[in-house]
Amino acid sequence: MVCPWQASSILAVPIRKLFHNTQHILSPYLSTGMTTMDIGCGIGYFTLAMAGMVGMSGKVVAVDLQPEMLEGLKKSIARTGENNIIPHQCAHNTLRVEEWNGTVDFALVFYMLHEVPDPERLIMELHAALSAEGKLLFVEPVLHVSGAAFQSSLKMITECGFTPEEEPKIPLSRAVTLRRS
Repeated sequence: MVCPWQASSILAVPIRKLFHNTQHILSPYLSTGMTTMDIGCGIGYFTLAMAGMVGMSGKVVAVDLQPEMLEGLKKSIARTGENNIIPHQCAHNTLRVEEWNGTVDFALVFYMLHEVPDPERLIMELHAALSAEGKLLFVEPVLHVSGAAFQSSLKMITECGFTPEEEPKIPLSRAVTLRRS
């Protein structure tokens, strides 16, 4: 089940910064000029931070299934003035990101893989989108995704051509960074 767009305001409450500080989570992986992808971007909690970190010479492809989430993102973009964000609607069974194949330096999959009907296909599409040195940050919530389920997803991700690098500490989360093999 996909997080309903009606709950989008909950995703951006100010108290969330206490648990999911975007600068702390993303800064080890992002730098000016990078092409990044935020999968399941919602209304842009991580997207906007990514846009600031990659600067005007970089870009963020913000992918979501729900047009209402992308409309919320567009409103956030208008408020902040970021113009290096590309809102992109995917389909239920595909990300539809082939135009970026081989160009993405970093992809974020935060609290959403457990909602995807075909997670292996999503990961294979991300593998194709990432550059040769591309990295993936995969994060799931401890309250919704058991340790066994997380390990099962991680096994699938490695079988799709990724190598785990580290396990960053993110409150209320299970997380791993992986590089494209």
